[in-house]
Amino acid sequence: MGTPAFAVPGLRSIVDSNHNLVGIVTAPDRPAGRGKKLHFSAVKNAALEYNIPLLQPEKLSSKNTVAQLKVLKADVFVVVAFRMLPKIIWELPKLGTFNLHASLLPQYRGAAPIHWSIINREKTSGLTTFLIDDKIDTGSILLQKKLGILPQDTMGTLNNRMQAHSGDLIIATLNGLQSGSIKPIPQKETAAIKTAPKLTRENTQIDWSKPGQTIVHFIHGLNPFPTAWTMMENYEKRLQVKIQLAHFVAGTSIEVPGYINIKNKQLCVSVIDGHVYIDKLQLPNKKSMETAALLNGFQFSKASRFL
Repeated sequence: MGTPAFAVPGLRSIVDSNHNLVGIVTAPDRPAGRGKKLHFSAVKNAALEYNIPLLQPEKLSSKNTVAQLKVLKADVFVVVAFRMLPKIIWELPKLGTFNLHASLLPQYRGAAPIHWSIINREKTSGLTTFLIDDKIDTGSILLQKKLGILPQDTMGTLNNRMQAHSGDLIIATLNGLQSGSIKPIPQKETAAIKTAPKLTRENTQIDWSKPGQTIVHFIHGLNPFPTAWTMMENYEKRLQVKIQLAHFVAGTSIEVPGYINIKNKQLCVSVIDGHVYIDKLQLPNKKSMETAALLNGFQFSKASRFL
């Protein structure tokens, strides 16, 4: 059960294993783009390569969906980046339903674990398989795989690295459940647990009053999606700007945080402990571009600033 590209390596790994994949469940087709053509999920596109029953239920708890899943007689359900399942679904298989989560649980429960681990400047993250229960990301842990976070990582690069390891962890979990060698371990509740809440317009806006390296990690943690954004004041106009890549140079800043300087074909922004250099950004209704390319044709006023 899965929807986005993150779930595809796990699907392919099961198909290539000695386990029998009896069904695939993904999101219904949705209209997308200017032409509102029906858009298939990444999992559906991959599933169409195989002759395996494919379900796309609108409502998971409907009698029809439950009946279709019962007919498959699956020993276990594998969930990767899918919807929250009702109890009537996750309790169907005799070996349970397990989810692959992109963090080392109990840390970073929630919708955006990869984003928040980079935003919060973590040094390590990883993958966890756990048994689904009636709460979000709280079920007993089956297996974990630790992965380091590199200083230059964005959400996109860490996401790709996690995808590359996801299939192996899913197969190891299936093997362990089949043999009975895995002993589920209940998650420990502590006050130090960090969460990974859903990303919104409000919590993806850049706060230029924060330290420079904190801002850079915030930008990189939201790249390539949904992308950090800020309002820019330039020649008495206000534009919403998306910022995708940046780096920080420590120093003494004499300007107000957010003030923009153009130096040697570089766009630098004053912050409390130095300057954040913007390496890649996107103006409204324009393509994303490197800063040097933008500066070839875009004019900044001497008073321009990010708000």
